[in-house]
Amino acid sequence: MLGCDPAGQGVFINGVISDRAYKFQAALAEAGDNLVVVDFTASWCGPCKVIGPKFVAMAALPENRNVVFLKVDVDEAADVAAHYEVNCMPTFLFFKNGEKIDNFAGANHILLEQKVVAMR
Repeated sequence: MLGCDPAGQGVFINGVISDRAYKFQAALAEAGDNLVVVDFTASWCGPCKVIGPKFVAMAALPENRNVVFLKVDVDEAADVAAHYEVNCMPTFLFFKNGEKIDNFAGANHILLEQKVVAMR
């Protein structure tokens, strides 16, 4: 996997996924049929700073060990953000088998948790 935490509690990539769309697509392909949760964020985004630690904590939960958590900095990976029509932050996209299956915008950690539980 692209990034695994040392305890093996889940997959997480902190910071920029890529400045090229093909690297993002490779991360999706590598995840296979595991749920992929992508946090589109920006360093200047206040709500992103609020939900960011909760996103990281979710990645470390044992029940999410087969869920891939990715962060994409929209300023560093503008091509990826544009491809998925992300125009506000934070925006969360959910993928399985490389296909987008759901999304929502906003720093609602309860909704994020509910969606991860329902889709994993």
